[in-house]
Amino acid sequence: MSQQPVIVLASRNQKKAGEIAELLRPHGIQVQSVADYPEAQEVVEDGSSFAENAAKKASETARTISQWTIGEDSGLMIDALDGAPGIYSARFSGEDATDEQNNAKMIQELAHVPLEKRTAAYVCNVALSNPRGEICLQVEARCRGRMTLTPRGQNGFGYDPYFEIIELHKTFG
Repeated sequence: MSQQPVIVLASRNQKKAGEIAELLRPHGIQVQSVADYPEAQEVVEDGSSFAENAAKKASETARTISQWTIGEDSGLMIDALDGAPGIYSARFSGEDATDEQNNAKMIQELAHVPLEKRTAAYVCNVALSNPRGEICLQVEARCRGRMTLTPRGQNGFGYDPYFEIIELHKTFG
């Protein structure tokens, strides 16, 4: 009997780890969090794009722990805010901001923007590194929608309850 393959997620965000584990479970892949590896340091996200940050997280973490590693960087790009918060989505209202603080700032920034002008894209970039830190695969996807000013739904985290897919009239939440 073969052992189930393991991929480490270079993130301490347990909600994100849970979502990725759920996606990979049907494929027989076990996901571990970098939090399970005390020798792994927090990777500084100083890239100028989602792609740079995802690759850096995957590569640096993989080299440190000698495991296959996924680095992920994602965020929200709101057209009326010239693409903000972008790569700063998790830190939109400050370095240690909570989801509630970031959402409050987003609502404040969009308060006088009409609904039809609150278009946005959710962007996600994922990089897979081998244990030597070499990026073997990298992909980026975008989902278009718009921002609501009131949360809807019980699922997800971050901006999910506010990001609406226009055609479905449903938020990520």
